[in-house]
Amino acid sequence: MGGEGLTHIDAQGRARMVDVGDKAITDREAVALCRVSMAPQTLALILSPGGVAKGDALGVARLAGIMAAKRAGELIPLCHPLPLSSAGVEFAADEASAPEGVAGLWIRASARCSGRTGVEMEAMVAATLAALTIYDMCKAVDRGMSIEQVRLWRKSGGRSGDFEHPEIPASLGDLAWR
Repeated sequence: MGGEGLTHIDAQGRARMVDVGDKAITDREAVALCRVSMAPQTLALILSPGGVAKGDALGVARLAGIMAAKRAGELIPLCHPLPLSSAGVEFAADEASAPEGVAGLWIRASARCSGRTGVEMEAMVAATLAALTIYDMCKAVDRGMSIEQVRLWRKSGGRSGDFEHPEIPASLGDLAWR
């Protein structure tokens, strides 16, 4: 676990926004992951041009994720609004590791900035909202989809240094990200 304790709580136990004014400006990057589990037929629709009645599910989810990263400071009460230098969302189909009758779509979201605080929340909000958008676009054919394994994959920059999640399967690097 981290070494500072709960930084968003003051000495009286009240919520507070952390003062980052004295922190050094450094380059910061974060990458988050999540998986949407679904029926194999649903994944096939998502991956085929014109397969989803509402339109290009991956394209719409990518835009939703990028827009969400830009607004993380408005969505999470104590999150600082950050001037992102970039935000991105990628997808990869994962059929090999799924249990029988379940397919998956991995979502990888990234955020970068030069600033006084990290971009972990921006990346995680991007991944999550992209997943929610996939659900919204495909719920007419598969209400049983589930959004799972939302987590920070890695981050760099700042006083706490680099982090890489120890439980991320190495096989994710072998998937065809688009």
